[in-house]
Amino acid sequence: MPELPEVETIAASLRPKIVGLTIADVRLLLPKLVRGDAADLLKLRGKRIESVRRRGKMLLVSCEGGVHLLFHLKMTGQFHWTPRRAPVDTHTRLCIAFRGHGRELRFRDVRKFAVLRVLVTDRPLESEALCGLGPEPLETGPAEFSRLLRRRKGRLKSLLLNQAFLAGIGNIYADEILFDAGLHPLRPAGSLTAPEIRRLGASVRKILEGAVAAGGSSIRDYRDADGMDGRFQNAHRVYGRKGEPCVRCGEPVLRRVIGGRSSFHCPRCQKDRA
Repeated sequence: MPELPEVETIAASLRPKIVGLTIADVRLLLPKLVRGDAADLLKLRGKRIESVRRRGKMLLVSCEGGVHLLFHLKMTGQFHWTPRRAPVDTHTRLCIAFRGHGRELRFRDVRKFAVLRVLVTDRPLESEALCGLGPEPLETGPAEFSRLLRRRKGRLKSLLLNQAFLAGIGNIYADEILFDAGLHPLRPAGSLTAPEIRRLGASVRKILEGAVAAGGSSIRDYRDADGMDGRFQNAHRVYGRKGEPCVRCGEPVLRRVIGGRSSFHCPRCQKDRA
């Protein structure tokens, strides 16, 4: 599932293509893609796109008049910027055509797990779908991060995956962040010292900024709107590397299941001090 760096990359690749264009038509090819009233898609016709941005792991396309499209890509959601006359493949779920433009935006989803919501509001970030998300990691300073963490008692891996704690971090980047910080995934958050909290906060920013700069991680289906792979998978130091030598110490990387998710860590560099 695309995480913060992947969705940020998609937003950046879509922004110069569609912001400022006026929607001419919307074709919904898979009704279950839309949560709520699919007829709200008709409100997009004639609306100019004003912004494309990310919130957590979701993509928000905002149009004039307070109409917004909120995409959750799930496992296989992809955007394609395609000539309007190009054949529509069997996995395309939504097509958005623009006034006076030869290309259209198509949303493709092989597994059919993606979700689209049409929000009609002047305050989309306060909508039910978004109001429960925690702060954005790249907008959270050291003092705020320390304050947030000191109020928590859960295990670090589970906490980083909790979207109400920080919005946008998923399985890949939680593992990479904890390795960079030298912290065991099962370490209770309440047991961290002040220096460890600062180190963890710095690792959150370092790993996410590096992944955004590299265009995200292409593990399976992720591509940006130009069809380009991310490159950060080449910099993974523990994720998906079970049994391979740790890049720091040479100890084999371990895999364990935490909260139903595969978790990778180095037993020597990330000692369990719980």
